[in-house]
Amino acid sequence: MTRGLGRTEQTDTTVLLDARVVTGRGVVDGWIELTRGRVRAVGAGTYPNASTTGVELVDLDGQWVAPGFVDIHVHGGGGASFQTGDPSETARGVTFHRAHGTTTLLASLVTAAVPELVAATVALADLIDSGVPGLAGIHLEGPFLASARCGAHDPRLLRTPDADVVETLLRAGRGHIRMVTLAPELPGGIDAVRQVVAAGAVAAVGHTDATYEQTRAAIDAGATVATHLFNGMAPLHHRRPGPVPALMVDPRVVLELVDDRLHLHDAVVAGVFRSVGPARVALVTDAIAAAGLGDGDYLVGGQHVVVTGGSPALAAGGSLAGSTLTMAQAVRHAVGQGVSIADALTAAATTPAQAVGLGAGNQQGRPGVGVLAPGSRADLVVLDEGLALRRVMVAGRWEDLA
Repeated sequence: MTRGLGRTEQTDTTVLLDARVVTGRGVVDGWIELTRGRVRAVGAGTYPNASTTGVELVDLDGQWVAPGFVDIHVHGGGGASFQTGDPSETARGVTFHRAHGTTTLLASLVTAAVPELVAATVALADLIDSGVPGLAGIHLEGPFLASARCGAHDPRLLRTPDADVVETLLRAGRGHIRMVTLAPELPGGIDAVRQVVAAGAVAAVGHTDATYEQTRAAIDAGATVATHLFNGMAPLHHRRPGPVPALMVDPRVVLELVDDRLHLHDAVVAGVFRSVGPARVALVTDAIAAAGLGDGDYLVGGQHVVVTGGSPALAAGGSLAGSTLTMAQAVRHAVGQGVSIADALTAAATTPAQAVGLGAGNQQGRPGVGVLAPGSRADLVVLDEGLALRRVMVAGRWEDLA
């Protein structure tokens, strides 16, 4: 039996025994067999081939096994920002989040001048093509946002979604832009939703002052994600409902939640899970470079951000400026708010992977992520009874968490 917590050399086949396996389709109390970087089988009870030679058996003593977390909205961490597109800095940010259970992520870019966004997008696309482990795509959070709901985005750099500019950015991504957040009420906004979707990316509604009707029009045009629901959008009003109920009631839309206990009240998180279920909730971090570091002064998209008590805010105006959250923390927060462990883990992996086309059946011959099922990639996390992260596996290999 193997019990080490660091990176280890392995045989072709590893079997995790006595595990509570959250597959993304349910919970199995039993075992999971992993072969050559993929899941081979999941079964209940006792593993039937324990006497087979050449198999590494790992007794987990009833710990949780879940798909590696999939963060579709993250700007950096560990002192690194994805905004620069610098290879070493990007790798540092990816590595930081992997050590906290995120085995797949989208590099999110904040609003900047179009030439800067193009340069960052090209650089990130190059890194994805080079095979940086865990870097699965790009998320453009801007510049097509409403100035009234810009949050920490520089309002001077916001612009309407002109078709030529949208095309310029999409071309820069060479198919690696998986999601674009925009405000659909802007001139050309609905057409931009259609343009993004036609290019094979996800259109997300966010940083918006849209009415209920405008939001519904965006969904009908193809928008399928709500960027950090409630945050950066008009609040719910009983006569002017705005975007929130339009996004919540439509089964086509996945709802991002930043569950750092700052962006959202506990009751709101619990209420969303109860209302729509984990198949429509994607836990995200919206983390900035300050994640994993102490309080202090930072730059986010050229804006001066001050982190106090782990909470980042613009020095001018005090608007929340992302978070210092990790996905492992988000899962623990959700469970502390009354969400079941299985539902929280599904929202941290299965739902976001499916939302941006990274799940099982979406990968054009490549193994999907976000589930633990035969043929999926062997990306997983092991958590103890208190949901502390104990081990991380990527493509069948244990990662060093030290």
